[in-house]
Amino acid sequence: MQLDHITIVAGDCRRLRDFFVEVAGMQDGPRPPFAVAGHWLYLGHKAVLHLIERPSPSGAPVVQSRESAARIDHLALRVDSAAQWEQLLLRLAERAIAFQVAPPNAREERQLFVMPAPGVRVEFVIARQHLAGYG
Repeated sequence: MQLDHITIVAGDCRRLRDFFVEVAGMQDGPRPPFAVAGHWLYLGHKAVLHLIERPSPSGAPVVQSRESAARIDHLALRVDSAAQWEQLLLRLAERAIAFQVAPPNAREERQLFVMPAPGVRVEFVIARQHLAGYG
């Protein structure tokens, strides 16, 4: 079994889209055939993330969404190198996005938790073998 994509339903998808494109390094892409509306983000040629706007407080939907859309609040992304990790921290600081670096977990991976939008938590992980020379 293989993961197709993850859908996040949030109140402000433009802010989330900017976060994933400008900070996490994903690419904006077209809606895949037969897919519901919203923002589709890609890693390489694969659509991995689908952002759907939650209806506004006034009740008028900003983007039509299906009730069956998966609603998640935690997405984990792996960082491939210490250099990418440093760039990620720099982009977060430049944009004044709140984040917390946690101590290494049981597998000796360094973890970074970001809240790019209310109710959505993104975890970035870098494995110990990529941390050579990282302080």
